Amino acid sequence: MTDLFEKSIQTLELPRVLELLAGQAQTEEGKDRCRALRPLTDADDVRRRLEETSAALGMIVLRGSPSLSGVRPVGASLQRADMGGALNTKELLDIAALLRCARAAREYASGEGSAKTCIDHLFASLAPNRFLEEKISGAILSEEEIADAASPELADIRRHIRACSSKVRDILQKLISSSQSKYLQESIITMRSGRYVVPVRSECKNEIPGLVHDVSGSGGTFFIEPMGVVKTNNELRELQAREEKEIERILRELSAECAAHREDIAQNYDLLVLLDGIFARARLSSRLHCSAPRLAARGIDLKKARHPLLPPDKAVANDLRLGGDFDTLVITGPNTGGKTVTLKTMGLLILMAQCGLHIPVGDDSSIVIFDHVLADIGDEQSIAQNLSTFSSHMTNIVGILEACGPGSLILFDELGAGTDPVEGAALAAAVIESARKRGALVCATTHYAELKVYAMTTPGVENASCEFDVETLAPTYRLLIGIPGKSNAFAISKRLGLPQSIIDQAAARIDAENVRFEDVLTQLDRQRQEMEREKEEARKLRREMEDAAKTAREYRQRLEMERDKEVQKAQAEARAILDEARRTADQVFAELNDMRRRQEKEASWQEQNDRRAGLRRRLNEAEDALGGHKELPVPPPTRPAKAGDTVELVKMGTRATVLAVNKDGGLQLQAGILKITAKQEEVRVVEDAGDGKKQAAHIAQRAEHKLRALGASPEVDLRGMMTDEALLVLDRFLDSAVMGRLETVTVIHGKGTGAVRKAVRDHLKRSRYVKSFRPGRYGEGEDGVTVVELK
Repeated sequence: MTDLFEKSIQTLELPRVLELLAGQAQTEEGKDRCRALRPLTDADDVRRRLEETSAALGMIVLRGSPSLSGVRPVGASLQRADMGGALNTKELLDIAALLRCARAAREYASGEGSAKTCIDHLFASLAPNRFLEEKISGAILSEEEIADAASPELADIRRHIRACSSKVRDILQKLISSSQSKYLQESIITMRSGRYVVPVRSECKNEIPGLVHDVSGSGGTFFIEPMGVVKTNNELRELQAREEKEIERILRELSAECAAHREDIAQNYDLLVLLDGIFARARLSSRLHCSAPRLAARGIDLKKARHPLLPPDKAVANDLRLGGDFDTLVITGPNTGGKTVTLKTMGLLILMAQCGLHIPVGDDSSIVIFDHVLADIGDEQSIAQNLSTFSSHMTNIVGILEACGPGSLILFDELGAGTDPVEGAALAAAVIESARKRGALVCATTHYAELKVYAMTTPGVENASCEFDVETLAPTYRLLIGIPGKSNAFAISKRLGLPQSIIDQAAARIDAENVRFEDVLTQLDRQRQEMEREKEEARKLRREMEDAAKTAREYRQRLEMERDKEVQKAQAEARAILDEARRTADQVFAELNDMRRRQEKEASWQEQNDRRAGLRRRLNEAEDALGGHKELPVPPPTRPAKAGDTVELVKMGTRATVLAVNKDGGLQLQAGILKITAKQEEVRVVEDAGDGKKQAAHIAQRAEHKLRALGASPEVDLRGMMTDEALLVLDRFLDSAVMGRLETVTVIHGKGTGAVRKAVRDHLKRSRYVKSFRPGRYGEGEDGVTVVELK
């Protein structure tokens, strides 16, 4: 790297960016490496660094940053350990912390959901040594303390030290508590030269025999070790010496372990420092809202580029292009309009990208790799070197032209300034042409109208300007490529209060050709503003159309999704119905098979039962033919019934209460829960309603007659009967079914009001003949019948 390139790096303020980068690093060497970072000139190296930064940024988004704060330089310590030296506790703890960071980093990279990246090999190359890490951490508690568990010998020595110290203190405590305490300056136990002593008043020093270890500054206190504890103190000193020797042995052993793994530990350190720099670049990218540029074969295309040292919420983003359709960009405009900032932004972003840093630009931005980025920016006049502004600029330009060539980016600020405008403009155009012929890309700022014309008339050279709002006298800092700028000196002066007469005199002194040129620029600027307004309106309309189209697409997708859901729902319901039908059919077939098997099993019993029933019917018929069955006499007629009477329906034999007598003589009756209408001749008044025995005999006779007619049929019909009559018939029917050895019978009771059904089922629950019963199924009569399984 040449001195001129290094000077340009300082001019474009790359060190300030690198200082921000160093602030993101966690290790001291990582910070130093960040500050020493310099642009790479090989495209593959730049691409690798950018990919490393992108990979680290992705890992930070998913899992946060790895902790590398425990990484400290250990090279010198490892070298001394390799030479047989013993490391101190701080050095060993630094090595343990380094191994701990290596292990944590390895675990960080192998976390769940981790995708493969270009920095995985760095994590995989780490060699954590958990055994050595835990051995050091378990033996050394801090820089000043070794753990008792560091070795069995050390634990034994310290146990004896504690016992010895306790013995000495007990002896001295007895002395303090005895009558000799009057000789003491204070009733305390202290230490001098590592031995336990007591403070004795100087005038009583001979009263307590022992060894004097110290005297107070005033001479009033003697610190005496009583003779009773001298032997124990000697033992304590011996134990302390053994403790120091054992600690030294432990440190030497740990140092030897570290020396045995010196290469792995040193490699871990280098890898962790390298990873620290990579993740520092990623954190800076996140902080500055940067993105990775694409490396192109030729040309710079930076979209929405911002200066990285300006606050993101205040910096104006501009689109910067160079090297595509044109190789030279001439930027004009008023002072403080942002020309120099634009120039620095372009150069600094190129340098950052070649250092492997993400840059504050929009997506799909691209750069080309330069061998040199050379800048002449600012006023470097020097009294000591007898250099004026023009001379200092020209000295830099001479060096730049000598160093530039293909693969160079040259940035000129106020090219040709500081001398006669006509000569300066001509010289500026010649310098630009010379740099172009050498194959360099050039970006220059100027106020000269001649350079505007030069840019408009020279192929490969493009005008650009920094927009300035004359109404507010404030720059907008927007870069407009393709449009030359105006100085706006007259407008600014008028706005600031310069008399119109002076402005008119100044305007009259301007060359007519320059006036026409400025008028053309004014007209072009007006047309540009109109075109931008129309473009903005068209862009707004397009956005609205895109939003409407997006809404329509979403609505159509929503309708299609709902339709698909309805279709799936209907299909699911149809499948459920079919499944239910299949299950029902299977169940019916199973029941039919059961019924067929039972029917086959009961065929012989049913045949015998039918023969019995036929025989019993023939007997009944014979009895009737012989007159053996005595018919009940027809009751004589009674008086006409009236409201409140109890009457008996002649045909049914059922009693009812007369509710009212109609005009035509008809009666409204209440029979149980039923209301019926009957004629006077169809009922007879019951004068003695309490004759229960007669009524019971009548019911029993009717039930017997009906049961005999039924025989041992597998079903009985109780419809039309009262509850007590139905239960009597049911009992006789169950007796007959049991006698006929039937397993399943059917009781037909009808649906009606449900009274007979409830009575029948309650009675079946109590019957000793019944094993189980159930309501009829579809096709059997449903709830109008009860199917009974007999024991």
